[in-house]
Amino acid sequence: MAAHHPADPDAPQPRTGSTRTDGTGRAGRAHRVRVVPGTEHVRVEIAGRLVAESVRPLLVYETGLPVRYYLPAQDVDLSLFEPTTTHTVCPYKGTASYWSYTGGGEVRPDVVWSYRDPIPAVAALKDHLSFYDTVADITVRRPPGPATG
Repeated sequence: MAAHHPADPDAPQPRTGSTRTDGTGRAGRAHRVRVVPGTEHVRVEIAGRLVAESVRPLLVYETGLPVRYYLPAQDVDLSLFEPTTTHTVCPYKGTASYWSYTGGGEVRPDVVWSYRDPIPAVAALKDHLSFYDTVADITVRRPPGPATG
């Protein structure tokens, strides 16, 4: 399966409609990025192999995009990945660096990314990685809710 490589992994899709200043002085739709610590149990598999598992993800809510799960680097088996020379720039998060999956003798390029030096507004993303859901199987289980009675 080929990896999908947009200019920015979290790039919002073009939309029509009214415009306003987005906080950077540019005209455009208001754009927001919110990083929230989570307690969900997140498992990531590639080709049936567990490559990451965490109960301390960061949930990233960004205008026009589905929620993304960023996992602490300590919860990712980095021995299965090799850094690449690919970098993309997001004006709302910073410069993303990529890794290719190399487990089991198989290479899947640029399947995971991280913001090594994110902009201050999303500083919590430092040392966290996110996976393309077109390449990885990402399973998220919500923690049990409080008992009602």
